Amino acid sequence: MAEVQFRKLDEMTDDEVYAAYEPPAPDWLRVNFVSSADGAATLEGLSGPLSGEQDKRVFKVLRARCDVLLTGSGTVAAEGYGPLVLSPERMAWRRAHGLPEVPVMAVASRSLAGLDPQQGLFTEAPRRPIVVVPADLPETQVGPFREVADVIAAGTGAVDYAAAVDALRERGLRQILSEGGPRVFGDLIAADLADELDLTLSPLLVGAGPVRIAEGRAADAARPLELRHVLEAGGNLILRYLRDSTDE
Repeated sequence: MAEVQFRKLDEMTDDEVYAAYEPPAPDWLRVNFVSSADGAATLEGLSGPLSGEQDKRVFKVLRARCDVLLTGSGTVAAEGYGPLVLSPERMAWRRAHGLPEVPVMAVASRSLAGLDPQQGLFTEAPRRPIVVVPADLPETQVGPFREVADVIAAGTGAVDYAAAVDALRERGLRQILSEGGPRVFGDLIAADLADELDLTLSPLLVGAGPVRIAEGRAADAARPLELRHVLEAGGNLILRYLRDSTDE
C-alpha cells in the first residue's frame, strides 16, 4: 500500500497540485465530488454551496488535466453549466503539456429532457461538445442536438456507460473526469468504471434529506479504495482515493 500524504493546500504550489493529481495510467476515469461532513451531496439542492475557493483550486486542476468532462444532464441543468472554458493560466498549462487548450464537454442523458441545443453550453463551446444518449432514443429528440454536438449512442432505455467510455476513448479522449451527478456516479460504480474518487469533505452538518454522492443502480459489490492523500484547506479535507489494484 502506498504511503498516504498529508499536506496543507495553501502551502502547495500549482505545480505541486498538478503533480498530486498525476493520473497513474493513460486510460483513467476519475470522479470529483464534494460532500458535507455528514454525507450530503447538496445544500439547498445544489453542490455549489458545499464548495469553497480552496476546493475550487483542486476542481480547476482536475478539469485542466482531463481530456473530457463527463456530466449528467441533471447536474448540467441544476448547477447551470455553461460552455467549458478554462483560465489563461490553465490553458497555458495544457499547451505546455501538449494538450488542446480546453477539454471536451460530454453530457449524458437518457431522455435529453432539460437540455436545449441553443444553450451556451453547446453554442458557445470552444470545442464541439458530445451528448451521450441511449441508442433507442427517438431521432426527433436527438436530431436537434446533432447540429451543435457529436452524438454517442450507447445502451437501450438508459445510457450504457461502459460502451460510452469505450466510445470516448476511441476518439482519443482517454482521461475522463466526471463531476456527477449522483446517478451518473452510481452507474459508473455499478459498471466498475471508476478508477479514482476525489472527494472534498466540507466542514458542514446539513442534516437529513439530501442525496448521497452516489445514487441509482446498485453495484454488485463494494469497490475497495486506497487513500493516497489528504489535503487540508480552510477546514475542508480534500481526499484522493484510487482503486486498490493500482500500483503507481
